[in-house]
Amino acid sequence: MVVFIDESGTGKQDGHSTTAVVYIEVTYSDEFGKKIRQIEEKLRLDSFHWSEERWDVRNKFLTEISKLDFKAKVAIFKNPVKPEKMMEIVFQHLITEGNIRNIFLDGKKPRWYELALKKALRDKGVSVKKLRTVNDKSQPGVQVADCLAGLVRRYYDNQNEKNSKRWFDKLRKEKKLTMQLLFEA
Repeated sequence: MVVFIDESGTGKQDGHSTTAVVYIEVTYSDEFGKKIRQIEEKLRLDSFHWSEERWDVRNKFLTEISKLDFKAKVAIFKNPVKPEKMMEIVFQHLITEGNIRNIFLDGKKPRWYELALKKALRDKGVSVKKLRTVNDKSQPGVQVADCLAGLVRRYYDNQNEKNSKRWFDKLRKEKKLTMQLLFEA
């Protein structure tokens, strides 16, 4: 199993922050990456990033990725949030499987942040060598995590918005979005 993690809205002072944890079975991870790249080619994208796309592209990307084999768990935090505490909670409550091969975390993080995450992994009995911070262009699975983190944050901040509600409900119904944990201050 491979895990991809992305955050959304952590710099905001109001609304919600989300952390999407996307689980992909190891036997399909290479195939999954190839399929994401094919989706990008089809949509004429270098890479998908939620905040840089309009709803027409988001809808097309979500339509395509919803056909893929993955499961996501999402933590939603009321802002403002402290990223180091948020990730500690994520590792405690969302990463529960024992057969994790790699964990890919979006973006370059400060040394103290990586050390805190590695400590949380050690506390759960997961090898710290499995944690890697990566650029979303190098790991297509991180783009899926980015998409889901953006979608879920958008849903919680604007629950009456048609597109975010439709996709949130659809992903839950199809059992792609298997867990949502809401944390309030």
